[in-house]
Amino acid sequence: MAEVTTLDQANGQAGQPQLVLQKIYVKDVSFEAPNAPQIFQEIGENEQAQPQVQLNLGQSATDLGGDLYEVVLSLTLTCTLGERTAYLAEVQQAGVFGIAGFDAADRDGVIGSYCPNLLFPYARQVISSLVLEGGFPPFLLQPINFDALFAEQQRRVAGGGEAPTLNS
Repeated sequence: MAEVTTLDQANGQAGQPQLVLQKIYVKDVSFEAPNAPQIFQEIGENEQAQPQVQLNLGQSATDLGGDLYEVVLSLTLTCTLGERTAYLAEVQQAGVFGIAGFDAADRDGVIGSYCPNLLFPYARQVISSLVLEGGFPPFLLQPINFDALFAEQQRRVAGGGEAPTLNS
């Protein structure tokens, strides 16, 4: 089993930036198939009708004090067939991170890019399982470039625009 360094142990290394993953967990999860079972018949009968999938992505961070931060990555996947919703899968994948010794800009980069990158594979697995267990064909979310999303957010803030909530 891998040894985990606590933030208190890490603080013994004076002046060194420290990033410690404390916990990864599912904060909230939801799956809805509001038009089941009829939607299954529509999918089987009309092979020409292509389901449309939309992904909404968001993130938030909460300072828990003592150099601890909770980062929450929110994914909402909506699949429609024509005007009808086939399914809606939502997950809030969260993690508690110990972040110490970084200047404000670097800390923001860790929270806005590194942490979501770490949480995404867990959220993707939950979404995939929900869709499959909901009776629909498997769906695998493609990788997301959180570095580019964070850079775009920083560019918009520097340009005087409003900071986006990382929805895509």
